[in-house]
Amino acid sequence: MSEQNELLSTVQDGVLTLTINREERRNAMSPAVLRGLKEGLEAAGADDNIRVVVITGAGEKAFSSGGDLGGVIGDGFLAAHEGRGELARLFRAMESLRKPIIARVNGQCLAGGFGLMLACDFAITADDAVFGVPEIQRGLFPMMISVWLRRHLGPKRLYELVLLGDKFGASRALEWGLVNQAVPREQLDEAVAALCGKLKALSPAILGLGKQAIHASQDMTFAQSMEYLHAMLSLNAMTEDVVEGVTAFLEKRPPQWKGR
Repeated sequence: MSEQNELLSTVQDGVLTLTINREERRNAMSPAVLRGLKEGLEAAGADDNIRVVVITGAGEKAFSSGGDLGGVIGDGFLAAHEGRGELARLFRAMESLRKPIIARVNGQCLAGGFGLMLACDFAITADDAVFGVPEIQRGLFPMMISVWLRRHLGPKRLYELVLLGDKFGASRALEWGLVNQAVPREQLDEAVAALCGKLKALSPAILGLGKQAIHASQDMTFAQSMEYLHAMLSLNAMTEDVVEGVTAFLEKRPPQWKGR
C-alpha cells in the first residue's frame, strides 16, 4: 500500500475525518501515518470551514494497535531516534489545534494507539473495543504516551496499566474516565455524529480559546494558572461571539456565531 493510501482524509459538513487505512496491520501507525495525521491537523487549523476533527481506523477490528516504526525509519541510531519523534510531533500538533478532536474507537486501541485516543479531546468507543498498553510485556515502556496517561489517571491505576500491560474492555475505560461514551457498535457513527453536531453549534472562537487555556494551564502552578486564566477570561469577554451569545440568550433565539 502506498503512503498516500495509508491515511484517508474526508470532509463533510464541517467535519474532517482522518482514517488510518492499514486494516491488514490493525491500523498500526507507520511514519507516513504519523506525518499524515500531523499534516491533516495543521491543515484543519488553517481552514475555517472545518469545525471538528474525527480520528478513526479502517474496518471494524482496530482503532490502532500502536506504532509500526521498525525497519522503515532509516539507518542508524540518530535516524531511528528522529523517526520515533514523529509521535511526539503529532501529540504537539494535537495539543495546539484549537478545534475539538474526537477519537472514534472502532476496535483494538493499544499502545501508541491508546495514546492517540487519549490525546484526542473526546473519545467514543464501540462497547466491544479492547484497550491497553502492553509494551512492558515486550520489553518496552510506553514513554511518550505516559504524559497522557498521567493526565487521565491517578498513580495506582497508571502503574497498573503500564507495569502490568494487561488489556481491558470498554466498560473499564468508561469507568476510569478514559472515554466519554461506550455504545453498541451499530450506534457508533450515530453517537459520533451527535457529538459533532453539538460542537458545531458552539462558537468556534470560544471553543478554541477554551481548549488553548486548558492545555496551557495544565502544568502551571496554581498562582500562575489563576493569573493566566484571569487574562484569558478578559480576552473571552472582548470577543464578538460573547456579545452575540448573551444577546441571543436575552432575545430567546439561537446564536449566530461569527467566530471572532
